[in-house]
Amino acid sequence: MAISCRHLAMIRPVGPRTPQGCEECLRIGTPWVHLRLCLTCGHVGCCDSSPMRHARAHALTIEHPIVRSLEPGEDWRWCYYDETYV
Repeated sequence: MAISCRHLAMIRPVGPRTPQGCEECLRIGTPWVHLRLCLTCGHVGCCDSSPMRHARAHALTIEHPIVRSLEPGEDWRWCYYDETYV
């Protein structure tokens, strides 16, 4: 069950900036495991199971805390600040 998240107001209608994969991994040539979409700006980053963890880095440095999974069949959202599903 999702708990209350004070960051929901940061969600915007976005499309993936790099639908073919993690923006940083594509640029530097590193692999990823799963993809996450920033729901504030459309950044596509790799998950915490990926070697570089670009989605988390984006959330914490750019201050865009909420992502959703870009994996087929998944529709969950996660807040990196509150460490909870939203």
